[in-house]
Amino acid sequence: MKEAIRFTVIIGIILALIICAVIWPLYGLIGLGLSLVSLGVYDIVQTKHTILRNFPIIGHMRYLLELIGPEIHQYFIESNTDGKPIDRNHRTYIYQRAKLQNETHPFGTELNVNEENFIWMKHSIYPTPVLKEHPREMIGGPDCTKPYSASLFNISAMSFGALSKNAIMALNLGAKAGNFYHNTGEGGISDYHLHGGDLVFEIGTGYFGCRTEDGHFSPEEFSKKAAFHEVKMIEIKLSQGAKPGHGGVLPAVKNNTEIAQIRGVEPHTIVLSPPGHSAFKDAKGLVQFVRQLQDLSGGKPVGFKLAIGSKEEFIDICKAMVETGIKPDFITIDGAEGGTGAAPIDFSNYVGMPWENALIFAVDTLRGFNLKQDVKIITATKIFTAFDIIKALCIGADVCNSARGMMLALGCIQALRCDTNKCPTGVATDDPKLRRGLVVAEKWKRVKNYQEQTMDDFVELFAATGCQTLDQLNRSIILKKVNGTILSYAEIYPDVEMGSYL
Repeated sequence: MKEAIRFTVIIGIILALIICAVIWPLYGLIGLGLSLVSLGVYDIVQTKHTILRNFPIIGHMRYLLELIGPEIHQYFIESNTDGKPIDRNHRTYIYQRAKLQNETHPFGTELNVNEENFIWMKHSIYPTPVLKEHPREMIGGPDCTKPYSASLFNISAMSFGALSKNAIMALNLGAKAGNFYHNTGEGGISDYHLHGGDLVFEIGTGYFGCRTEDGHFSPEEFSKKAAFHEVKMIEIKLSQGAKPGHGGVLPAVKNNTEIAQIRGVEPHTIVLSPPGHSAFKDAKGLVQFVRQLQDLSGGKPVGFKLAIGSKEEFIDICKAMVETGIKPDFITIDGAEGGTGAAPIDFSNYVGMPWENALIFAVDTLRGFNLKQDVKIITATKIFTAFDIIKALCIGADVCNSARGMMLALGCIQALRCDTNKCPTGVATDDPKLRRGLVVAEKWKRVKNYQEQTMDDFVELFAATGCQTLDQLNRSIILKKVNGTILSYAEIYPDVEMGSYL
């Protein structure tokens, strides 16, 4: 930010002097010369920047190029397939569906289909008729009195505060129009979430929106929020893929009166979101907390979300389910590739199990303990396209969520400014000057279009598999090149027999 201000001032002065040079040549040239000499002297004297001390004036070009480097790379250097974290082809896929533009791709694939680890799906020469309606999945175990019929493609957890109020409103209105759900994120339920879209009320380690004054879980406050008609399910956030095992910090400067009221904290204070929960400390405590929320919510589906770290800990949770008879209605599996507005770089890069491995492990473990038929699996990491949904369901998931896909539908350009409060598209900022650029009346339609068009693509891909029902999707449909040999996921990751771990 300081660099941007510095360059703006420098460029502004130079432009002003050039204009003066045109109008009053002599005085303008003298002013320009004195300004450059002054800048050069300052560069030589200052002690913070080696480049400027050694290369006064021209050294500023290095910092200017560094400042706009991400934009240069994204728009002029990277190919359609190598951009990170989301390549241009996937961004284009989302933009086209959000804007109802051309959905076809000319002249063949740009992917290297012969490269190692390339993944594709098996199709049938006897495809089934394309489904006339988008399929849905009923979430709610045997003891659930208010099961929820969920779309296969929904909005993943993103809090108000991380996203602007305009973004939250547009997401919720899109969810309402498209009949899919909107996960609140751990920041609590704001008025901007209450525009008619179905909600999944996420509860994090800070218990925002349902906490006591000292930061512990409040059954009374939770009951009030869970009773909202819009709240269809409750999700306990144990960890997320982008920063598993790490809490969060809401700076005092961002903790304004509105956000503080929503989260149930004191305004203008630093708010810590601890790494772990205080309501429970072990696997048995977790499932008992699930049962408590099931009761307090009046029988709505309750589950938990996690990035897999220790396999033994997840196995312990499954054992606790078997021993106590208490089962969550769903489990959301996140992968290490998950996104966030801000996270420590080492947590983003090196902590947590990658999505594919995590999802396979979770599904197999639930099957091994004979729990999969009662516990639905939701998954959310880089789910952007219909093929992504097909692959997830073939592995064993039941429902998919997307966060960054929905952000791109809102107009996100992957500027990578989420942690600076300077998001140029108004998606991830509370700066009113930037937020105003996101027009809710227009953007909710794009969220709805993206979800709907992706599900239209899904039913066509589903028909191509030759399957007639969702439960016929299986790992043999997904193929992968491994060490030069073509193997199905059923061969790479054989299914675990139901109850074999008991």
